[in-house]
Amino acid sequence: MSEPTPQFEPVIVAFCCHYCAYTAADQAGAQRLSYPANVKIVRVPCSGKVDALHLLRAFEKGADGVYVAGCLEGDCHFNNGNTRAARRVTQVQKLIEEIGIEKERIEMVLMSAGMGDRFAEVATEITEKIRALGPSPIRGGKPAPARAQTKASAKAAK
Repeated sequence: MSEPTPQFEPVIVAFCCHYCAYTAADQAGAQRLSYPANVKIVRVPCSGKVDALHLLRAFEKGADGVYVAGCLEGDCHFNNGNTRAARRVTQVQKLIEEIGIEKERIEMVLMSAGMGDRFAEVATEITEKIRALGPSPIRGGKPAPARAQTKASAKAAK
């Protein structure tokens, strides 16, 4: 009898706006809402500050999925940072699709600071979606060891 194959646990990098999404993540924690531990949060001053290079670098460093979480439409503290971020996410989706990687591995989500439950829902949904897609082809389709995942997410945060 063979050993059961361990379930693939994806590495997810979430670039979170300081004012809304990061505060929502904090609220989720304060309310003791559970969401997957494989979501690595990178706090950014505004989702509009997340460049396409940051998104691609997260994949290069071992992420299986990436999302940018910004303020609700019309509520960006920097006027239009969330719309700028959404355009960049769309550009990166097209780019990775051209090289044979599923565009579903990256997405843009919007939430307000008081939406801790939404943060937990999004983190869970995206983790399940990426788990179904399997490991990122950039990593050679093999799950990284836990230590490498931590190292990759720490580097992605820099």
